[in-house]
Amino acid sequence: MSKKYKAMVLSCIDPRFQPKVYAYLKIRKLLGKYSSFTIAGAAVGVTHGKFKKWQKTFFDNLSTSIKLHKINRLIVISHKDCGAAKLSNGKNPFNAINEKKIHVDSFRKLKKILNKRFPKLYHEFYVMNLKGSVKKY
Repeated sequence: MSKKYKAMVLSCIDPRFQPKVYAYLKIRKLLGKYSSFTIAGAAVGVTHGKFKKWQKTFFDNLSTSIKLHKINRLIVISHKDCGAAKLSNGKNPFNAINEKKIHVDSFRKLKKILNKRFPKLYHEFYVMNLKGSVKKY
């Protein structure tokens, strides 16, 4: 990995996933090469209307991190069995199909915003399962 590689990692506050996210980033040899932004729901928390007040904070922080730490990549790690995804689902039945749709929709929305506001920022989107394995989207 290049020395110029600097990332921000957007992940969820769920304590079950903190050690799993750290372990995943360690495997990728990213320790000491990323800034962390942790918020309920990760991408869901910064794209869904239910959490609209949080969006400005995330984008202000990302912008500042790009300037201060020369961030050139955003790694988004959402997870299964996400409480924020459940809250954003409203009265719909919450199941694996609906949860996947919520995550994919949040990635799509975030990608669109990033491409407009930060066109030079590379981005990666993952969903982590309860065992710590990730699937790229």
